[in-house]
Amino acid sequence: MPTRTKPDESLVGRHAIEPSTLEDIDFAVFEYINKELDIFTDTNKGFKKVPVTFSNPERAFQIKSDESTRLDGQFLVFPQISIERTAVSKDPSSKGIYALNIPEVRDALGGSITIARQIKQDKTRDRANADSIRRSGNKVDPNRKTFPRENNRIVYETISIPMPSYVHVNYSVKIRTEYMQQMNEIVSPFVTRTGAQNSFYLERNGHRYEAFVQSDFSQENNVGSMGQEERSFMTTVEIKVMGHIIGEDKNQEKPKMVIRETAAEIKIQRERAVFEDELDFHLENKNKIRS
Repeated sequence: MPTRTKPDESLVGRHAIEPSTLEDIDFAVFEYINKELDIFTDTNKGFKKVPVTFSNPERAFQIKSDESTRLDGQFLVFPQISIERTAVSKDPSSKGIYALNIPEVRDALGGSITIARQIKQDKTRDRANADSIRRSGNKVDPNRKTFPRENNRIVYETISIPMPSYVHVNYSVKIRTEYMQQMNEIVSPFVTRTGAQNSFYLERNGHRYEAFVQSDFSQENNVGSMGQEERSFMTTVEIKVMGHIIGEDKNQEKPKMVIRETAAEIKIQRERAVFEDELDFHLENKNKIRS
């Protein structure tokens, strides 16, 4: 049977971790555009920050929360940036860094993926000292406590988490302005901030997601029209996020981080006298066979 050390109740068990939900991915995209890019442009009232909204809210709410976004409470004031989540897909071929599904460990604690492991110093030390004392002549000699020898009975403390579900989330970022100069100033950070590549990272509540700016920036302008409608410039930037979901949001308690201690050794009882096991530290004695 596996020989285990006595569990430390303060360390061994299930501890809640921050879940990763679709809302976290939405917030990560919004905060990246609103705070990290932090886009400003020239307006007829000076150099001002461009308002960023997620899925344009209802007019009544928008008027109460920020009156500057609508003129006389009716017409939107441009420039503005609007973010919309357009698609969520769970592709079985996209498994993240894990090639196969790892089910929950079938024990009282659970957990699928080991994310950290360290030697449990005190438990490993106690077992080594106990073995040294047990191998002394009278089996109780305390001077043998720190006897130097090779010790293969290591106790590890491991931390594991549930298996994430990987998803692809697509976002459509719509930029609308009244002047071409404003559009050029707003689009430039989306093009240049990632450098020569189109990928960047998003973070939220300790979780990290990889995002990609799609190569095509579609434009819907009406400046070529000879009609009398209001002139406007609109550019759509598509962003694809490779995210992961941990937990079932409010339909489940917070997912658990499992901390457990490994077995120090596997023991199978046998007759030592039959197999003529020699006593430790008594190899020169005539009566060296364990009876």
